[in-house]
Amino acid sequence: MNIEFENQTLSFHVEYGNREKKISIQIEPSGFITVKAPKAASEEVIKRAVERHGKWILEQTQHLAEAAKTPQTKQYQDKEKFLYLGKEHLLHELMETDGLTEEELRKNLKKFYFASCKKIMGERLPIYQAQLRIKPKSVEIVESTTKWGSCSSSKHLTFNYRLAMAPIDVIDYVIIHELCHLFHMNHDRSFWRRVGSIMPDYKEKELYLARYGSFMTL
Repeated sequence: MNIEFENQTLSFHVEYGNREKKISIQIEPSGFITVKAPKAASEEVIKRAVERHGKWILEQTQHLAEAAKTPQTKQYQDKEKFLYLGKEHLLHELMETDGLTEEELRKNLKKFYFASCKKIMGERLPIYQAQLRIKPKSVEIVESTTKWGSCSSSKHLTFNYRLAMAPIDVIDYVIIHELCHLFHMNHDRSFWRRVGSIMPDYKEKELYLARYGSFMTL
């Protein structure tokens, strides 16, 4: 969801829960905003709640943006946090850490993300292949510093292993994006219409990657 506040767009992800009695707002160190709301809360009620906390949100995101200007080197120890499916986790929550050196932890964590991304693609790709009625010739998980995914003229798809750090709906967007390239190799209107037919709010997913992609790193 989005709201306009003091000439700025506040984008946030909403999590509905049966146990939630009131609306709460959380801001990750990456700046990603999560609003937890009761299942029965309407969109209007949620947006009003976010607007009431608008100044606080802007202050917090500004502080985080300033801090992000200075890249911080990851420390491979239990107290360090790493993103997985859009949430931060301590290192030992993602993999075994006992008795391993920092270099071993670094290598094993990358292996964890590669394996996780492969598993996620194996689960999510068939869903959208069925909806779009198309199937790539091959799929590969790769390491890239410039692309989240790619589609070749030979119908070969690649996905960046770092996608395992993103929320599932953002991963789904990249999957849909690349599958739609099997129909349209460029980004013309027909391409975006096809993407939008499956995921109408795809621009929100693009915005997430643009804003928080730099935090999805080892």
